[in-house]
Parts: sequence; C-alpha cells; structure tokens
Amino acid sequence: MKRTFGRIAAALLLGLAASAASAQTIAITGGKLALGDGSEPIEGGTVLIRDGRVVAAGGNVAVPPGAETIDAGGKWVTPGLVAGLSRVGIVEVDAVDATNDVQANGSPFSAAIDVVPAVNPRAAAIAISRSAGITRALVAPGTARSIFAGQGAVIDLGADMEPITRARAFQFVELGETGAGEAGGSRAAAYVLFRNALREARDLNRFSGIPVGRGTTRTARANDQRDFPLEEVPDARLLGSAVERSDDVLLTRFDAAALVPVLNGQQFLLVHVERASDILQVLALKQEFPSLRLVLVGATEGWTVADRIAAAGVPVIANALNDLPSTFEQLAATQSNVARMQSAGVKVSLGMINNDESRQLRLSTQNAGNLVALGRIPGASGISWGQALAMISSRPAEAIGLGGEIGSLREGRRGDVVIWDGDPLENGSAPLLVLIDGVRQPLDNRQTRLRDRYRTATEGQLPKAYER
Repeated sequence: MKRTFGRIAAALLLGLAASAASAQTIAITGGKLALGDGSEPIEGGTVLIRDGRVVAAGGNVAVPPGAETIDAGGKWVTPGLVAGLSRVGIVEVDAVDATNDVQANGSPFSAAIDVVPAVNPRAAAIAISRSAGITRALVAPGTARSIFAGQGAVIDLGADMEPITRARAFQFVELGETGAGEAGGSRAAAYVLFRNALREARDLNRFSGIPVGRGTTRTARANDQRDFPLEEVPDARLLGSAVERSDDVLLTRFDAAALVPVLNGQQFLLVHVERASDILQVLALKQEFPSLRLVLVGATEGWTVADRIAAAGVPVIANALNDLPSTFEQLAATQSNVARMQSAGVKVSLGMINNDESRQLRLSTQNAGNLVALGRIPGASGISWGQALAMISSRPAEAIGLGGEIGSLREGRRGDVVIWDGDPLENGSAPLLVLIDGVRQPLDNRQTRLRDRYRTATEGQLPKAYER
C-alpha cells in the first residue's frame, strides 16, 4: 500500500515538474472535484489554471491544446484550505521569547502593530501545515496591555520568501474575559476603552488629507462592502505629524491612525468573544458604529443567540472543538454550536483560536470532518460534507472580503489546488500534490525528514538514547 501511494505521488509530481518552469496552463483532470463553495463533489471533474489563476472548474471543462495535464485518476481535488484564525509563522516555541512574536508585552503600541514583519515563511509549522493541504492562513497578533492586538495579515504557505497575500487585512480585538483583563479588570472597562479608541480615531479622521496607501486619499462609505486593495488601506506610518489632537488622548498617534480604517469600514474588525451576552454587546457596537465590518471569533455560545447574529449579518470564525465548559464564558459549550449557527443563517467558518493556533492547522480537516459525523449522532447537529469543506476554504476567505481571491475553485480565484489520496475530511487522507498560485509546492518538512532519517536507521546511526 505504501509503495502504491509513493508511485502515485511520484507520478503526479513528476508529471507537473517536467515543464513547471515554462508551463502557463495546467489542467487537472479526472478527479473527484470539490469546488469549496458548499456544493458537493463532482465526479470526473477538471480544473484549468492559467498564469496562476483558475480559468474554469467543473464537469465539462475543455482542456486547451498545449496545456500541462495532470491526471488525478479519481483522486479528490479541492481548493487549497484556508486557516480561519491562526498564529502560524509568528511563533516557533511559545516559551522561548526570541521565537515568539505573538504579543509585545513591553511595547507602547497596540492597534498600530502590523504582524507582517514578524511572519517567518521558514517557520517549521508553515511547511507542516502546507503538507496538510493548508495554502493560506489568517494570522493575528495577540493582545498585551490593551484590548487591541494589532493588524493581522493573510499569508500564503508557499515555499518562498514572499508570504504576504494581504497585509493589514484586519484589526484583532480581545473582549470577553481576556479583554476585561487587558482593560483593567472588567468588561465594562473594556467597552469604554473600545469606544474611546474609536472616538480618538474619529477625531483624527476629521482632519482632511489623511494619507492612505500610496499617498492617495479616499472617504469610505458607511456600507461599502467591496474588497479594499492593500494600497487603499490607511497606513499609520504615513500620517503627517502636524495633525492636532486633544490633550486627553490615551492612544499613541500610530494607534489612533491604525483605527481610522476600522472606523471607516475599510478594514475588518475581528473580535474574540465567547459568551452570549458578550456577543450581543459586540453586535450593539455595530449599531453605534455602523461602518464597522465585524467578524466574531470564537463564539462558543453563539448558538444561543444565532438568530441575532444572523440578523446582524456578521460572520463567525468558530472553534469546532469547544464542547466543554472550560471557562465561565463557555458554560453553554456544545460541539453542535457550528451546525446550529449555520442552520440559523449565520455564515460560519472554522479557526483555531485558543487551540494551539500556531502549530496545529493540520487538524482543520479533522475538525471539519467531525462536524459532518455529528449529524449521525442522536441529539447532535451536524453539517453536510460540502458545507464542512467550505468552512475551511471559501468561508474564511469570504469573512474578510477575500472570497473573490482565494478559498474556492471558481473562475478568477488564485490557483491554490490540492490533490488528495482520499476523502480530505477523513483522518487517514493526505495531499499528493499542492499548488499555490499554480506553483507546485514541496510536501516534505522537518517531521517527514526525521521520520525518513530514523525509520530505517541502523543502530550506529541512531542517537545515543536509542543505542542498546
């Protein structure tokens, strides 16, 4: 079985590698194709990629002459998976400060912190996650001395030194128990801090001519839901020093400037809350600040107020594993949370918040598969296979306005494709081939190299601890 697996993988990889350097068009044919948009798989489907973008995908796609063809041979073909909330690439060992860039405990800055300079594309967890079919990830900083953690990014997990898909994609905020602690000890203090911060951003924004992106200016409309290119998101570093501010400000100039795009609806605001009452407080903020583009993260008790979340049109990035009352803000925890929110009309995707979000992105498929299996348990609520795949592919992308770029195999999306040796939501399945932007990616990593090194090693080649 292992030899057969190896031959299939080698054939797929070699078939693409033969002319990967010059090929502009790639056709993956004969696969069990899942588009990642919530629909069910298509037998004998084809994906056509040209210049790193999906041209077509479906059951009746013609392969143009001269295309590099990869016969998937009935194997599962999906879009590259998107990690809904992670800290991959910004930490190696949690307890070793030199390798941990999640939070800046001694910094005077909060909202202005941009996670991009900390992302290490050579972090071990990136290669491990890539070999598990993860091709993109939302990366969020952590809070320290403020409810505002800073500006998160969307990255690709390619084997190169250019990982950033979109910088400053969102601002990450901690409310609930963690936010209360960061704000001085109570939830009430956290919300006062939040409102005061937006007031300071509003005051700063009143001055005309605030530079955004590459020196241009624009005014956001309250309900503008389009995707903002990177160059249109205001950058705190470009603010002129001559802007006058009142004497009672609490934020640094950079932090206040970083919140201007949040206030204007140009930048998504990801808010981590778990308790139902906290969720409702966050939804109320949208009534007070209608331009906020809110995304709830966590939402363990979301099922109890799912109708309110759905009515507000706020997406949720949930943790599929929160099924025990591990904290006082998760007393209503149930693994049926995701399916119940989905049934109420909430747009739900899956993330790894508070669940080893730096290293265990590979568990995304297992978590999604578990939600499908729940549908077979009496009294539990599950979801369909297509919905589960969407929650780890297109749904996280849509939650932050990148649904037109990544997460599915619809026309025009980036050419992130994975060929699997079996059902990707089953524990025993693994990728045979991973493309990011149409480029084949290596599937080896530190774990596989250690496995291969010691699997057949003789006694003299083993470490001292293994000697007899």
